[in-house]
Amino acid sequence: MSLKDIISPFYVWKRALEKPATTPNPIKDRPGAERYRGFHKNDMKVCIGCGTCETICQNSAIDMVPVEGIKTTKEDSGLRPKIDYGRCCWCALCVDICTTNSLKMSNQYIWTDTDADSYRFVPGLEEKEWEQRDKGYIKSDGYDLLERERVEMNMLDPKEGKKSFIELVKGYSKDEAIKEAQRCVECGLCVATCPAHMDIPEYIKAIREDNIEEALQILYKTNPFSGTCGRICTHRCENVCSVGVNGDPLAIRWLKRYIVDQVDEKEFPQILHDEFHPNGKKVAIVGAGPGGMSAAYYLITSGYDVTVFEAHEHGGGMIRYGVPEYRMPYDEIDKDINYIISLGVKVNYNTKVGKDISFEKLYNDFDAIFFSTGLDQSYNLGIPGEDLDGVISGLELLDAVTERRPLDIGKDVAVVGGGNVAMDAARTSVRVGAHANILYRRREQDMPADIEEIEEAHEEGVTFITQAIPIKIEKSKDGKLNFYWNKAEMVDQGDGKRPKPVPIEGAVEILKVDTVLKAIGQGADYTFIPKSIEEKLKFNRGKIVVDTFGRTSDPKIFSGGDIANRTMDAISAIADGHRAAKGIDNFLS
Repeated sequence: MSLKDIISPFYVWKRALEKPATTPNPIKDRPGAERYRGFHKNDMKVCIGCGTCETICQNSAIDMVPVEGIKTTKEDSGLRPKIDYGRCCWCALCVDICTTNSLKMSNQYIWTDTDADSYRFVPGLEEKEWEQRDKGYIKSDGYDLLERERVEMNMLDPKEGKKSFIELVKGYSKDEAIKEAQRCVECGLCVATCPAHMDIPEYIKAIREDNIEEALQILYKTNPFSGTCGRICTHRCENVCSVGVNGDPLAIRWLKRYIVDQVDEKEFPQILHDEFHPNGKKVAIVGAGPGGMSAAYYLITSGYDVTVFEAHEHGGGMIRYGVPEYRMPYDEIDKDINYIISLGVKVNYNTKVGKDISFEKLYNDFDAIFFSTGLDQSYNLGIPGEDLDGVISGLELLDAVTERRPLDIGKDVAVVGGGNVAMDAARTSVRVGAHANILYRRREQDMPADIEEIEEAHEEGVTFITQAIPIKIEKSKDGKLNFYWNKAEMVDQGDGKRPKPVPIEGAVEILKVDTVLKAIGQGADYTFIPKSIEEKLKFNRGKIVVDTFGRTSDPKIFSGGDIANRTMDAISAIADGHRAAKGIDNFLS
C-alpha cells in the first residue's frame, strides 16, 4: 500500500466547509417545469363525466365514479374521474382527449402521505395545494386528438330545392359516414338522452368498421323506424354529445339514416333474421304511425297476431301527412312499414275506428288494444274572423299536398306559429308558388322549431315577422284577407322564465294576404272512443294518462305517442310503441 492510499481519506476534510451539492428542500427549491406533467386537476363544473379519459387510459388508472353533490342530468353522467397513481404513468393522454378541456395536470410532482389509499383520489373533489397553480400540462392550442368539425352534409341548393318537393338532404357517402363515425368517443351520454335508448355508440362503431349488417341489427333492437327517424328525428342526442362541447356534435341522425340507406328493402329479412312462434293471442292497433307500427313490430316478433287499423290510404301517420316530402320522402316511410308488414302484420287502410269499425268491436274481438293516433286537430287562434274562407290550418295544407289534392292558397300567405308545422307550412307554400310570411308572437330565438328548419326557411325566402300578436282577420273589398297584428315588446318575467310578449299600445299593423294558415299547435281527436270506455280512462290537459308501459286505467287498453306524451316527436312515439309492446306482453302472458 502506498503512502497516497493511506492519506487519501483525509483529503475529504478540505470540502468540509464547502456548500453541499445536494438540495435540502427539493419541494421548495426545485419546482416542476412550467408544462411538467404532475398531479391532476379537474374543473368539476365544466366536466360532464363523459368518460373519455377512462377509455383512453392504457394502464386502467382512471375509474369514473359518482360524486356527492353532482346530479345525473341529460348533459352530465354525474360521474367524475378517479385517478390511481399506483397505475398512472403521467402520459397525459387523458388531458389530450378530454372533450370539455376540464382535465389538466399541475406541475406538482411530490406528494407524501402515510395512507396509501390517498393516492387514489378524485381531482377537484378534495382541495389540494396544487389546485390553485396555473403552471402544468394543458392541451396546447391547435392540438387535438379529436376532429371537432362535422363532416358536411351534401344538400340541394336552396334556390333549386324550393322549386320542388325533391328531398333536400342527400345523405352521406360511405367515406363521409366512416369519417364522421370516427369522431365518436363512445361516451354514451346520447343513449340516456334518446327516448328510445338506442345503442348509438355501438351502431356508430359498426359504421366505422363498415359492418352495415350488424349496424342494422343494432338499430332494430330499439327502433324499427330508423330510416324514417334518421330524417326527421329531433336528435336530442346530439344536444348532449360530448364532442359538441368544444366543436360540432356528432351527426348521429344522419349516421342512422346512412345505415338504412345502404340496405335494399329485399335484404332486410336475411339480415334481421326475425323469427317468432305465434302464441294465439290477438292485439289491435289503432293508427299506422311510428308509435303504432313500432308496437306492431315488437308484438309480432313476440308471437302476437297483430292487426292495424288506419284511417288514411297509407301508413306513417303525421310523419307522412304532417311532414313535407322534401324532408320525408314517402318511399322511405314505406320501406320501414313494408318490412313490418312482411312479418305478418295486417293493416286495414281507409278504416276509421269509430266510423268504419267500432272501438267496442275491437275491445271485444282482441285481447289488447294499443292506440297512437297522433295530434291532427289544429288549435284555433281565438281571434275574430278566423272562420272566414281562406283561413285554414297548416296541417290541412300539408295533408292536401300529400294526397295530391288541389288547394289554391293564392300568392301571399300568412303562417301563424313558430314550430316545425309552421315552418313546413311556410316552405310548402313557397313550393306551390306563394310568398310566405311567418308571424310569431315571440322572438325568433324563442321559436320551438328546429334551428335547421328556421335557417332553411330563411334561405328559401320566407319572411319572418316576430313579436307579432294576432288581433283579427277581415275580408277586404278586393277579396283578400286583412290580417291585423299588434307589435309586442318582450317583458322580463324573472329568472327561469322566458320573456312575455306584451302588446305595444297603438302599434297595430295590417298584412294583406290570400290565405292565413294556423299553426300554433295541435290537439287529439278522441271521438273514436265511445263514452262508455272514455269514462274509464283518465286524461290530463288533453293527454291520455298512461303508466310506464303505456297502460291506461283500463288494463286492456294501451296508448302512446303524441296523445300520451308531451315531447311530441317521432322518436318518442317509437319508444312508446316499444314500451307498450312490452307492457302488453306482460299483461297477456
